[in-house]
Amino acid sequence: MDRRRNDTDAAGDPRSPAVRRVPRPLRPAVRLARRLRASTVTRRAVLSLAVLAVSVAGILIGVLLGGRMETDIGPFRAEMAITPSTEGGTTVTIPPLGALQLDSHSGPAHLSVRLGSLDQRRTEALIDDPANLTRASRSAVTDVTNGVIRVGIRTIAVSVLTTLILAALVFRNTRRVAWSGGLALLITGGSLGIAALSIRPQSIEEPRYEGLLVNAPAIVGDARRIASDYGRYADQLQRMVGNVSQLYTTVSTLPIFEQAQGSVRVLHVSDMHLNPTAWQVVRTVVEQFKIDVVIDTGDMTDWGSEPEASFVGSINLLKVPYVFIRGNHDSAATAAAVARQPNAIVLNNSVTTVAGLTIAGIGDPRFTPDKETSPNGSGALPQTVSQVTGAGQQLAATIRTAGRPVDIALVHDPASAGALANLVPLVLAGHTHNREVRELPPVPGATTPPTQLHVQGSTGGAGLRGLEGEKPLPLAMSVLYFDQQRALQAYDDIQVGGTGEAQVNLERHVVNPAAPPTPATSGPPTTPTPTPTG
Repeated sequence: MDRRRNDTDAAGDPRSPAVRRVPRPLRPAVRLARRLRASTVTRRAVLSLAVLAVSVAGILIGVLLGGRMETDIGPFRAEMAITPSTEGGTTVTIPPLGALQLDSHSGPAHLSVRLGSLDQRRTEALIDDPANLTRASRSAVTDVTNGVIRVGIRTIAVSVLTTLILAALVFRNTRRVAWSGGLALLITGGSLGIAALSIRPQSIEEPRYEGLLVNAPAIVGDARRIASDYGRYADQLQRMVGNVSQLYTTVSTLPIFEQAQGSVRVLHVSDMHLNPTAWQVVRTVVEQFKIDVVIDTGDMTDWGSEPEASFVGSINLLKVPYVFIRGNHDSAATAAAVARQPNAIVLNNSVTTVAGLTIAGIGDPRFTPDKETSPNGSGALPQTVSQVTGAGQQLAATIRTAGRPVDIALVHDPASAGALANLVPLVLAGHTHNREVRELPPVPGATTPPTQLHVQGSTGGAGLRGLEGEKPLPLAMSVLYFDQQRALQAYDDIQVGGTGEAQVNLERHVVNPAAPPTPATSGPPTTPTPTPTG
């Protein structure tokens, strides 16, 4: 009985025909053969699973290590990355605005594109030559396509190489290493091939935006129209910049003002809001008007993010001192980036002397990059009002303890200027995007002359937001002339026109003498000269 149970366990059912046909003395050999055959099948299955596991592990490691690269898309430095995904698709991240989700393709590969910092030289090249804008728009698709192909090839190569190295460490067998590498090539190449065959170009028409609600129209709804308007705007800018040079020749012959020897010329700019065209105009004015110092009353950027820090690089190209205070759209990182420029001075409740002028300034106490920059968007909550007026009071206290007379005080929001009345002769501000010149209400019983408040328009035409209307906001800036006694003699208000208008307007205002402002206009008079204020 025991023998029969052993035979059944070892060789199967002894009643089966196969067992009965084998003589009893040979049955041990049959049992051994069957065990060897079962062992070989199991071993091959285990090895196949091991090769598959090593290949998948190598692909995942390879994608993490090599599935990303940096490339140039127009003036942007962008990072492209491929990651495993069951749904496919593309994510375009535009810090700090948010991200666009595109249902661009199917398949197990997801493409991520992150737009980084603007390259200052390429951006200026686009602005300097209008033809470059056309070429850039045409080459953008080519840049993206080439970038995707390169990151795809890199992903395949690194994944296969990583798999081969991992397989060599695990198996130490050439044949199995080759199988692992071939399987990795098949999986990665097949995945990217499926994605390429399922591309849906029309997905760009139906993006899904993820980010702050206030930024959605600029990224999704108005992006195409803004880009179109910006192209026309830049086409006209070249003639405008040339007109600035002609304008200086005209202004120098005006009989109402004769600048004294040893006087100082200051260029007041404000609220550039990341408009790269502004730098070209500012540089032209600095050179043609022989500016001694540039004063910027804030909002150089829109969101104060790290990628925007490269925008400040043009400060060094001006080759004159650049005094800056932070606006409500500028972060501490923005101020630090400006301070790193060799010719820049950042004031934050402090006093400095530049070109013989003593200047005091304080940054805006708020950081509200997600709000509009108009007065209504600034917020009229009691806490906000207290912050803004408190900044002016802090600066007034600093000026009183400075131990020297201050010639110019700088604040971003004109609402901060009240505490400076009769304390300094001139206060410069920005924030409202509307040029205004007026006297501050005097302090009762004050014996010092009244304080002039000069609120600058937007030197950047309020950035891309300025292109959302029928006509973009003009680029506004002012040249201030100070005599040897550091008193303001005159100032020129300069406006560079908008889309379709090759016009530059300048209005000269002489301080004290009772003479009306004399406009000097270069280019076709497509719009009437604005009525002077102040």
